[in-house]
Amino acid sequence: MQRIPEVDPLRSTELRLHALFLQGLEGDALAYRRFLQATATHLRAFLRRRLNRWPDEVEDLVQESLLAIHNQRLSYDTGVPLTAWVYAIARYKLIDWLRRHARRDSLHDPLDEVSEGESALFSSADEAAGDARRDLATLLAKLPDKQRDAIIHTKLDGLSVREAAGLLRMSEADIKVSVHRGLKALAAILRDAL
Repeated sequence: MQRIPEVDPLRSTELRLHALFLQGLEGDALAYRRFLQATATHLRAFLRRRLNRWPDEVEDLVQESLLAIHNQRLSYDTGVPLTAWVYAIARYKLIDWLRRHARRDSLHDPLDEVSEGESALFSSADEAAGDARRDLATLLAKLPDKQRDAIIHTKLDGLSVREAAGLLRMSEADIKVSVHRGLKALAAILRDAL
């Protein structure tokens, strides 16, 4: 009895999307439309899992991600898995949205009544977090753009070196060197401040 080889669904999706994307880059409008439609379906699932508290925001983020993919399509390195590149862009858009949402929420006072002791505890924690964000932004602003961006994407946004390299259009080695030099420079700045 002949055994039927198993098909890896992730690999199959990668190959199908990659083929449609490359055909689209070569001018096949129908293939590109199919790529965008299939990608939108995957992004909806990806973002829905991460935004279960804000389901109304999923479609906006899908559209923002698709627009970013379209705008950056010529920078895609065909040696990198397409789905990793697509999800890195979507993750970046999600992080941007979460930051904006957190900032907007921090401007509003809570409607719940809290005791005076709890209020003091939370307000001091919020102030400390706000101070830390401002201090970090001030320190990062002292770095060259390349080092600052590499640190933000890999250390703060949590992207892999490969994902950051794709977004910043740099080599992985360049990302690693930029992060190392940036952290070394930050340590020197902090040492001089003390």
